[in-house]
Amino acid sequence: MFLLGTATTFAGAFLAACGSAPTAEVAATEVPVGSAVIIDDFIIAQPTEGTFVAYSTTCPHQNNPITEVEGDTVRCTHHDSVFSIKDGSVVSGVARDSLTTKPVVQNGDTLTVG
Repeated sequence: MFLLGTATTFAGAFLAACGSAPTAEVAATEVPVGSAVIIDDFIIAQPTEGTFVAYSTTCPHQNNPITEVEGDTVRCTHHDSVFSIKDGSVVSGVARDSLTTKPVVQNGDTLTVG
């Protein structure tokens, strides 16, 4: 009986964790041209006027959070890797892989990422 209860609890926790993916919303006017904002688990950037891209805040080097926006780059402060907001590529630091892109949907003045 204990094993059945444990398996049921594990299955419920697993299904809850596999629920809907996180999303974020922001007004397009809050994302500066040539820079980015960090909202929840997402980096939302506007490299050129009217062009929006988004990336995960998880650094591909060792999965630490990216927490700083510096003009047209974002930086992981754990090992000082810097990434371009234009395409998520590595500009400098120990990371070798680009940022993971996330889909952006624009509906009027609202951007939804997720």
